[in-house]
Amino acid sequence: MLVSVPDLLPLFLELTGIASPPGDERPVADRVIDYLRELGLEPSEDDAGRRIDATAGNILSSLEPTSDRGTPLFFCAHMDTVPPDGPIEPVVEDGIVKNAGGTILGADNKAALAVMLEAVRRCVAERRPHAGIELLFTPKEEVGLFGAASFDPDRLRAQVGYVYDQAAPIGDVILGAPHARAMEVRFHGRASHSGMYPEEGRSAIAAAARAVADLRLGRVDDVTTANIGTIVGGTAGNIIPEWCTLTAEARSHDETKLADLVQEMLDSFAFAATLAECEVETELRKSYRGYRFRSDDVPVAFAQRALERCGYEVRLGLSGGAADANVFNERGLQCVNLANGVLDIHTPSERVSVADLDGMVDVTLALVDEARDDA
Repeated sequence: MLVSVPDLLPLFLELTGIASPPGDERPVADRVIDYLRELGLEPSEDDAGRRIDATAGNILSSLEPTSDRGTPLFFCAHMDTVPPDGPIEPVVEDGIVKNAGGTILGADNKAALAVMLEAVRRCVAERRPHAGIELLFTPKEEVGLFGAASFDPDRLRAQVGYVYDQAAPIGDVILGAPHARAMEVRFHGRASHSGMYPEEGRSAIAAAARAVADLRLGRVDDVTTANIGTIVGGTAGNIIPEWCTLTAEARSHDETKLADLVQEMLDSFAFAATLAECEVETELRKSYRGYRFRSDDVPVAFAQRALERCGYEVRLGLSGGAADANVFNERGLQCVNLANGVLDIHTPSERVSVADLDGMVDVTLALVDEARDDA
């Protein structure tokens, strides 16, 4: 049954060689489904793709527990990557997997995807005892955690889970991730010829520029950040711009601080528009809730013991980014994000070592063992 299933490294190279920008995960989803079926499992796919404008939905596959003791676990990885801006040609040089094509490798999050599939392959091949294992693969994580948000958590038997979506050396255990709000802001001015009738115009770009200059951006404090990501506006160099749109976001591990900062940003947009005699529309487009674990919470304790069993130094910390774990924790599950050794994600320098790929398989199996032995 398992003869046709590739080992970890060939599988990872195959997966990274398949482009899967957000919303176009179908080829990767089909490969995952085929792989799971070759293991004798019966993966199912929900209708999230239709609801979130993606070519694939969430894929769920389960291994029935070998006993009624222990804690069932779920493992989750996302199938999409940030969009590549060149060919993807994964190569292995001196034990490091990188892309020779001059764009992202896609190890975020296909390293986790391959590791989780390989760990389950070994569980099946070795008839490894366990308390129940579920694999979940989601679409459109990179653009707002949409796949996970569209998944019905009642389909999971396990209440404890892991994502491997922290770009850092193995050993980092993420105790918390921030709350976040995203904004789309559109300034409306009045168009006029910039050389003949400049007095009649009202520059939407000038209003946006004033607002941006007044904002506190970057690291606002130890737990809070803010950013302006894009600015688009105007129609021609000789026309006073009647519109300008910008996207912004704010994040904080403190929900009260986040609310205060968002209101401060909204006030700055409104004030700048008034000064420039423009109007402004602001839409809070999306949000996700943060979370915080204690070091002795069950999934963290499992992770610490599993990492130590595999010889890794454990480092507990916070993340400035969000992952599917945010969605699961908001919905009452306990899901911890673990670093998996992938470095320089979202850049042409993205890479991961073969040793870290193998190491995370060992960590995954150690987590399975820890959960099985939990009484």
